[in-house]
Amino acid sequence: MRRLLAALAVAPLLLAGSALAADGEFTIVIKDHTFQPATLEVPAGQRLVLIVDNQDPTPEEFESRDFKAEKIIGGNRSARVNVAPLKPGEYKFFGEFNMDTAQGKLIAK
Repeated sequence: MRRLLAALAVAPLLLAGSALAADGEFTIVIKDHTFQPATLEVPAGQRLVLIVDNQDPTPEEFESRDFKAEKIIGGNRSARVNVAPLKPGEYKFFGEFNMDTAQGKLIAK
């Protein structure tokens, strides 16, 4: 009985946590070897999930040295990139396979 009561007490916290994660999701599209949007405002101080949707037929490597992310995304595929809470500021990201065109930044406010 104690375990059931403990589980019931924790359940609302788990549900609240998952709702917060859904609110922290942002989509970035790769199309014609560019990021859309190239500049994205995000809230500072909270965990983020970037949904990177590669609409090109070729793979791209989404990378940021500023917020330490690196992920290869196949052509016509998408991937989730987890980002730790950011301090206010600008954070660059790029597509390593198309450095000339695939450039972007997050602005944490």
